[in-house]
Amino acid sequence: MKKKMIHEPAACAGRMLAIRDTLELLSGKWKIQIIGTLIFEKSMKFMELKRNIPGIGAKMLSKELQELEINQLITRTVCDTKPITVEYKITPYGLTLEPIIAELATWGSNHRKHLFSNS
Repeated sequence: MKKKMIHEPAACAGRMLAIRDTLELLSGKWKIQIIGTLIFEKSMKFMELKRNIPGIGAKMLSKELQELEINQLITRTVCDTKPITVEYKITPYGLTLEPIIAELATWGSNHRKHLFSNS
């Protein structure tokens, strides 16, 4: 016997809005890599992040970090050093993305295996 799925338009629209909001926040080539790096490392200075994310330029990294800070996923702390350095940390709220990033990594690894086993 087939199970019939009931779709309530309001519930579906609300869910799609949440998905759209998430994709808008995390879209692009760099944000998930930045978040993943900070989840793994806990905190990093700007140049350490730049070195750990191959291909990202300083201007792009700065822009992405600013957006992540605005959305309360990371914190930015100016250190009292000479020269001045800036440290970035994942926030407790940003850590809520850890299971999602772990699943993306698992899926990506499985997808890579799938593609290479079928070629």
